[in-house]
Amino acid sequence: MLILLPPSESKANRRRGKAADPSTWSFPELSETRALVAKHLRRASESPTAAADLGVSPGLAGEVARNLSLDELPATPASEVYTGVLYDALDLASMDAAARRRANQWLVIVSALHGAIRPKDRITAYRLSMDVNLAGLGPVAAAWRPVLAEVLIEAAGREVVVDCRSSTYAVAWTPTADVADRWVQVRVPGASHMAKHTRGLVARHLCVSGQRARTPEKLAAIVGEAFDVDLTPPARPGRPWILDALARQA
Repeated sequence: MLILLPPSESKANRRRGKAADPSTWSFPELSETRALVAKHLRRASESPTAAADLGVSPGLAGEVARNLSLDELPATPASEVYTGVLYDALDLASMDAAARRRANQWLVIVSALHGAIRPKDRITAYRLSMDVNLAGLGPVAAAWRPVLAEVLIEAAGREVVVDCRSSTYAVAWTPTADVADRWVQVRVPGASHMAKHTRGLVARHLCVSGQRARTPEKLAAIVGEAFDVDLTPPARPGRPWILDALARQA
């Protein structure tokens, strides 16, 4: 199973430890594009207009400056770097060993800087969004789109793609061909905060339950064990199934 997650705006980083080693990250096929994006991010972060160019407020200048030290700062598992509502609900640290193993196999975080990484990959907190246009590179999403397609299709295998990404990150890869037939977007009616929280809970439930799904209908049945769900077929070929999910009231 492939469960796609967005990164978080808020990030944390360990204070001590060795620097990140990109050669150890999942999806080594992305190494060339990772290096290219990192080079242009560094150039953008050196600019006097870096905060504006990266689409962040001047108050986040310190986080932008951290982009200049990504090769030196301590590496931290991605599961700890990404924080916030979705990752609090996912709560990978509280899973038992078997569920954590499944999480490290099934969960893929779509990242503007790294393309795609798994929770166990040791990275460094950074500041870059997928909707940024980097000077000399262009739109970040466009740089990732062709290379992500190859690795994520392989990662999906014959099972469903559970898409919990935000719209900003969804543009970096659109499943095609037979994978599109197994592409399910998790939709949560209501405010953004609740949507993130529920998507984190859905991803957690899938990892903890350990059940695999090859069809959207099977996925809906698994998620339906813990949530109120409604599965809607694609509006047209090449579009996703929509799985509306609501946490049940205690």
